[in-house]
Amino acid sequence: MVLGIVKNFFSRFWKDLFRGRTDLKLGIYGPPNSGKTTLANRVCVDWLGEEMGKVSNIAHETREIQIKEKLSLKSKNGKELVFSLVDTPGIATRIDYEDFLKAGMNEKKAKRRAKEATKGIVDAIKWLNDMDAVVVVLDATQDPYSQVNVTIIGNLQARNIPVVIAANKTDLRKASIKRVQAAFPQYPVIGISARRGTNIEEFYEKLFDLMR
Repeated sequence: MVLGIVKNFFSRFWKDLFRGRTDLKLGIYGPPNSGKTTLANRVCVDWLGEEMGKVSNIAHETREIQIKEKLSLKSKNGKELVFSLVDTPGIATRIDYEDFLKAGMNEKKAKRRAKEATKGIVDAIKWLNDMDAVVVVLDATQDPYSQVNVTIIGNLQARNIPVVIAANKTDLRKASIKRVQAAFPQYPVIGISARRGTNIEEFYEKLFDLMR
């Protein structure tokens, strides 16, 4: 009962805080290759008609903060939410240029990517201070109890930032939304496939509830 009262209080608090603002920033965070930019691309194509950035099977394709401003999200009941979408580099607790060598890069390129990826992680953490709300994109086929995921969630909790977790890649056989929900019961979890667009309308409604 007490937990329910606390959740209702914070829900009303954030809704009152966001009401009427047009400079909201929604960050997309998560570990490398969880599908952050794929999701950002889908959101931007659906609401702006253009993609956010390039995607790749090699980790840390996104190494700089990417922003699309003035996205206008409309709910089923006709209400509108205007915000900037911020796609961030994948958070990792370890970066080794040798991993990029294994992916087929030469040594010079591998070392450069490792350096850029490290800077990107630092920038992503710094940008948390500017976020009004965050979507944490997790690969639903992977173990959610990883050090990286716990680090991301811990940083968000420390800042009291509203969060929704997108359990991505539900089109794959090993995906488990329940496993993600069990790992982070303090946040709403919605299963999606950013690549296929599965459950994307429900995801948009969840964003509207998070930020309105």
